[in-house]
Amino acid sequence: MNYLSIKDIDHLASWVDQARKLKSAPMENKALGKGKTLCLLFFNNSLRTRLSTQKAAMNLGIEVMVMNFGSEGWALEYGDGTIMDQGNSEHIKEAARVVTQFCDIVAIRAFATLTHKEKDEAELVLNAFVKYAGIPVLNMESSVGHPLQALADAITIAEQKTKARPKIVLTWAPHPRALPHAVANSFVEMMKLQDVDFVITHPKGYELNPVITMEAKIEYDQEKALRNADFVYVKNWSSYSDYGKILNQDSDWMMTKKKLGPAKLMHCLPVRRNVVVSDDALDSDQSLVIEQANNRTYAAQLVLKKIIEQL
Repeated sequence: MNYLSIKDIDHLASWVDQARKLKSAPMENKALGKGKTLCLLFFNNSLRTRLSTQKAAMNLGIEVMVMNFGSEGWALEYGDGTIMDQGNSEHIKEAARVVTQFCDIVAIRAFATLTHKEKDEAELVLNAFVKYAGIPVLNMESSVGHPLQALADAITIAEQKTKARPKIVLTWAPHPRALPHAVANSFVEMMKLQDVDFVITHPKGYELNPVITMEAKIEYDQEKALRNADFVYVKNWSSYSDYGKILNQDSDWMMTKKKLGPAKLMHCLPVRRNVVVSDDALDSDQSLVIEQANNRTYAAQLVLKKIIEQL
């Protein structure tokens, strides 16, 4: 079993229920992972993903090894038939198979380049490990998806909702850097698996991949989109059509407590205060951002448990 995208969840409500049970007794399956090893490979920096996935493995009795490729590993080559006389020192064919000698599961974190859409959507790093490693692969955020975050978000919404069919708004916010689409993509995919009133709002030009947002409601007027919202998920992303570009940094799109109204605030973190979300919103009792981060552990623990049970 691999966990590469939200599409690998066969029944979201069941997974959420199972994760919440793990949260109530996180050490109950401590013996399950005895003798198993998880290797975390980071091609990009991480805080929540690294710590929560490592904690999830520890809760299951799994040993963990961590490697940061940016500072510790050889630069990898992914092309077939490449004459390796330039900068890359090791081919993925060898690297992936070497990794499998040391662990039972490999988890990968590799962001989008935001320069070549086709290469990013091909998920070169993630899919190369799937192809050559021969062991289960866990996506800790890739070029186009962050399924662990989306599962944690689903857990958070289930815990916090007060009505059967809440209104959930995904809103773009400004950011000084061009950011990838992965979190937003997986959140949209996760929303499609739920009975919710879901709206995406952003300035024109910031439409996400239309294949992913197909049938989702898009509203360009943020104020209109936020009316009667129960949950507001704030996230920046760069342009998809003008790939990886920042089209504007309109500060009027920053989320504030006034805009939030009575809704619950969600954000995957890290967040730039008073650029993406204002202090008064983040510091309010409506903010769920810390609980979302907490639920990252139980999202990862559930996925690892399911993988271990199939080994």
